[in-house]
Amino acid sequence: MAAVSRHIYWSTCLLLGALAPAGQAATRVAKPPPEPATAAVADSPERDPEALAALDRMGAALRALTQFSLVSQASTEVVLDDGQKIELDGTVTYKVKTPNQLFLELRSDRQLRQLFYDGSRLSLYSPRLKYYAQVDGLGATLSELVEDAANRYGIEMPLADMFLWGTDKAPKSAIRGALHVGGGIVDGEAVEQYAFQQDQVDWQIWIAKATSLPKKLIITALDDPALPQYRAELHWNTHSAVNASAFQFTPPADAARIKLVPVAVVVLDAAREK
Repeated sequence: MAAVSRHIYWSTCLLLGALAPAGQAATRVAKPPPEPATAAVADSPERDPEALAALDRMGAALRALTQFSLVSQASTEVVLDDGQKIELDGTVTYKVKTPNQLFLELRSDRQLRQLFYDGSRLSLYSPRLKYYAQVDGLGATLSELVEDAANRYGIEMPLADMFLWGTDKAPKSAIRGALHVGGGIVDGEAVEQYAFQQDQVDWQIWIAKATSLPKKLIITALDDPALPQYRAELHWNTHSAVNASAFQFTPPADAARIKLVPVAVVVLDAAREK
């Protein structure tokens, strides 16, 4: 997937900084620095045409969806300073209507975050902390929203590649190795399993034979010696209508509004402090 390695740490990073009150630093788990790149092996990995064709079919299926709900049980491995791995579980919920409406919720024992996009305004809300932030002027489509939110505000949406795959923003040229592993069953559906290699990341995906939609995903980060993984099972509802109210956010009376700081400002301030 195009930027698949960026989303592996969503459980600890997404929206924590964006919704932290002024003066309060977001909690982050440190990782060891990446090891120097090793010399490339002489033989290039196999690029199975069937595996690459499966991604084309998946991209076409995703692009054909006009609305959907998606619930994903996800697990993220976080590496502590001493190298120990900690597994964090959570549930990702999407409600989407193309071309430009989206609701996203991340729920775990540690946090609850919600993101609303009504086509023009992005709203981020922490129901437990009672903080929210809003910003206008982001992308006119969901793929543009994903990129703008990440590049301008550092907001990484889990599974965001599903809005990019099948477009020129997710070129297959980034895939060095592609392998068709075989068939199986996930969540009662017949699937085909595929494995792919990219720079700094390996990933596997299980694609439903009947719908060509992704059903399971495992991502392994190669830029960390501990090889942390992200795992997700995806449960789709493409038949039930998504109510327009799902994308609207009205701040509760007891919620406090905070400012969403652009990444460029944060980087500039950090440079000045050095």
